[in-house]
Order: sequence, then C-alpha cells, then structure tokens
Amino acid sequence: MQGQPMIIMGDDSQRVQDEDAQSHNINAARAVSDSVRSTLGPKGMDKMLVSSMGDVTVTNDGVTILTEMDINNPTAEMIVEVAETQEDEAGDGTTTAVAVAGELLKNAEGLLEQDIHPTAIIKGLQMASEQARAEIGELAEEIDADDTDRIRKVAETSMTGKGAESNKEQLANLIVDAVQNVTVETQTGENVVDLEYVNIETQTGQSAGDSTLLDGAVISKDPVHDNMPTEAEDASVLLLSEAVEVEEANVDSQVSLSDPDQLQQFLDQEDEQLKAKVEQIKETGADVVFCQKGIDDLAQHYLAKEGILAVRRAKKSDIEFLKEVLGANIVSDLDSARAADLGTGSVTRDEDDGLFYVEGGDSHGVTILLRGSTDHVVDELERGITDALEVVAQTVSDGRVLAGGGAIEVELASRLREYADSVSGREQLAVEAFADSLELVPRVLSENAGLDPIDTLVDLRSAHESGDEHAGLNVYDGEVEDTYEAGVVEPAHAKEQALSSATEAANLVLKIDDIISAGDLTTEGGEEAGGPGGAPGGMGGMGGMGGMGGMM
Repeated sequence: MQGQPMIIMGDDSQRVQDEDAQSHNINAARAVSDSVRSTLGPKGMDKMLVSSMGDVTVTNDGVTILTEMDINNPTAEMIVEVAETQEDEAGDGTTTAVAVAGELLKNAEGLLEQDIHPTAIIKGLQMASEQARAEIGELAEEIDADDTDRIRKVAETSMTGKGAESNKEQLANLIVDAVQNVTVETQTGENVVDLEYVNIETQTGQSAGDSTLLDGAVISKDPVHDNMPTEAEDASVLLLSEAVEVEEANVDSQVSLSDPDQLQQFLDQEDEQLKAKVEQIKETGADVVFCQKGIDDLAQHYLAKEGILAVRRAKKSDIEFLKEVLGANIVSDLDSARAADLGTGSVTRDEDDGLFYVEGGDSHGVTILLRGSTDHVVDELERGITDALEVVAQTVSDGRVLAGGGAIEVELASRLREYADSVSGREQLAVEAFADSLELVPRVLSENAGLDPIDTLVDLRSAHESGDEHAGLNVYDGEVEDTYEAGVVEPAHAKEQALSSATEAANLVLKIDDIISAGDLTTEGGEEAGGPGGAPGGMGGMGGMGGMGGMM
C-alpha cells in the first residue's frame, strides 16, 4: 500500500479545495447579494416570491426576500444570516448589509487573484471595519428623544421606497407617537423603548391613509351570542386561556345505554357542568370575557342571560397584549379564578369595522390599525411599518443619526483611504478594498434610480473632498445635496451593525479553503451549470450558479 492514496470519502462525496473552494463560496455569496441589490433605495424594485404552495409575496424587504427564497447552499445561507442578524439587531438596513457583504467578497476575490493570502485580507477587512465604526461615532449627529421632527424624518426615510411611502408622512406621525407612548426614561437618563407594548392590527377594504393609532388594543372578533351587549364602560375583564366547554375524557371509551333516561341524565350532567363554569365566571365579577379557546353554545346562552360579553378563540398574542393593556392576569383554570385576576377598562365595538376597541384605565399599550385595499398591500405595509418602528425605537434609545442617500458611505470610504496610508503590509490593500466596497451603496442607489453611477460617484467624491460630510444623492432629481438638512437620515446603530455583520460574514467565507460535501455540490444542471468538480459556474440567473441548487 506504500505510495497508494487512501480513499476515506464515499462515492457520492465531493471535495473542492483552495482557489476553487474560495471561488465557489464567493460566487454563491455574491449571488445572494445580487438578488436583493435592485431593491435598495427609494427607487428600488419589488420582488414577487411564489412558494411551493402557491402563496404569493410581493415585497422589497431584504430579509423577507432572502428568508422566503429556497436556498440550499451553505455559503449562501451564511449571507442570509447577515440579513437576519441585521433585522434582529437594528430592524432595518438588511439590504445594505447583504449588498456590502457581497461587494467585500467581490473585491477580496481580486486580491486573492493577486496572490495575497486570505489571512492578510481578513485582517485588513477587520481593521477597516473597526476604523469605519469609529468614524461613524465621530460623524453621527446626536439628537434628543424629544426632537420629534428629526425622529419623524428617520421613520420617513425607513419607509421611503416601500409600500408605505405614499402615506409616509401620516404613518411616520403614528409611529413616532406610538414609540413615545412606550418610551420610559430610566434614572440614569437613558431612554428605554418597549415595543412589546405596540401592537399592529391590519384590516383590508380601506386605504392606507385611513390608518390610525389607538390607545389600548384592537380585537377583530364578534360576540359569541347575538343577545350579548356590545360595549361596557369601566368593565371588569376576564382573560381566559381555558375552554368554556364540557371536559372530554382523555382516553377512548364506550358507554352502553339501556334506558333513554340515562341519555338524558348525561345531557343534564353536561348542562350542569356548563352552568357551573358560567357561575364561576359570574362570581369573579367579570363583565367581559376574552377566551383564547372555545365556548360551548349552551355556555354562550347562559353568559348572554347574565349580560356578560364574551369573545372566543382570540389569538394568544391578543390575549397577552390585553394582559398589559388592562393590567389583568391570564386565567388558565376557572376553579382558581378570582376577582383580583380581572383587569379594568372600557370595551366598545365598531359595527362598521367589526372590531372591538379595548382601552385600559392606565393603558401603557397602543395599537396601530393599518388599513389597505388588498391583503398584499396590507402585508407589505405591515412590513414597512414594523421596520420603521424598530428604526425609530433604536434612534430614540441610541440618540444618534447619520446623513443618508449614500453620504455616510462616501465619507467613510474617503476616510478609510486616508487610514490605509498608515497601515503597513498587504493589509493596506484590504482596507482600500473595504473603502471601495462601501461606495457600492451610492452606486446602486444611482443605478436603481436610472442615473449614471459613475457620474454620481464622481460628484459625491468631489463634494466630500470639499468638506461636505453630509453630501448625498437625491434620487428624485439626480442632484447631490445635504441629505441631513433634507431630512434623509438613518440611525447610526443600524449602519454600525450592517458593517459589522457584513465584515464578519465576508471573513467567515474567506477563511474557508476546503469544502467537503456528502452530496453533489453542483446545481441540477450538472457540470454545465456548476463547472467541473463542483466549481462555480456562470452568474447568470439564480438557478445557474454553482451550488445554489435552484434557489427560487
């Protein structure tokens, strides 16, 4: 056996090493990045996503696009994680984070082709990322939590280019008011925003301009019985997670009846059980019952006779939100229900909307009632509002904003090039590559607006070299202007998180020099699509990339 190779991998296994592995991974990551680039900015386009079940989603929200896509490539999934992390930590900026990650890898590939070792590139990118975040700290403008006008501009910037854009001024007011309602200043002077106290309810049939902010909760349910009252002022409200039904046996059983009277006895016994449950509700002093589970028809009748308003099969999330609004406890067993478990508030029903409005005596929770013409419109509106809420909450908590429209990226790129002069070794080239990658943002903003990206970048660089740190692109007229004064502002925390996530993901990909797969690394197209030995093929189309395996 001396001198003979030892085979330790299965017949179906594949292995890609060194340059082929790096190229394979970079192409897969760039494919994900390229898939969302066209959605960036106010002029970004939407994507239509059709699931295997035929469900249709129309959106330009980066994280929604990436999570809905059918991705089976491990490297591509790493880039999707960038979007998910950005969404969790900052609420917005997912497309920017993914696009920058892809551009970092593209520029890093050029350095690899110059025989620069991945370790030097990784170190240089990390140094550039840390320097960029430090520069953001210097460039960020501090704002006060009471600066409503500036915070409103943050919300409007977040919604620009999304489904909520046509009504962004009105919706921004709702968002700012909602966040201010749930903001608490600590003893140390910090502002803490608890978005758990902000609920979003959607309704189709009207326009987005009819959306409103309401104190308390909105429950889209009907009373369980026509003879029940539809409103109650200063009501005692019981929140119930137990069904008001006859308890069923846990095991299969059979009952043999020899006399019709025995059947009647069973029915009477069930009636008594339901009467007892309703009596327990009555003894607590409840005027209104919101039940997470079912309410038996006979129990509905008894509740109506007692003048108690009842709603069944309320969503768990609604029950938990009502707990905060009303100051109630959620009762899981009627036998233990007490008057102390009840909350206090007013419950009214809008017959036109078919909604219950619930307001607590000292309500800390608010509900944004979003309206739209169709389900698709409302869904995209909700995604935009959710992102804007997160962005405003981060801005209030962090208290720092940056000029948008590509201004911060061009300024950071300029400063990083100056910083690169002080970096010794080949890491200097990686720092410069990082600076070049940041300028992808204004270039893509320009491309998506139908402008010339080269002319735009030249104009932006010229403005920043002249000392205008806030010079960004106005995509509507193609002019360079002070975007901070124009009200195009972004939260500093989101930008820091985007650069950090993009850099870490790029470095993770660059550190891989060997791919060992138990299955086929190529696409369904075989070597024609994936290249020999699983190496990446052409970039044309989502299904034609090596290792992507038919992403969509």
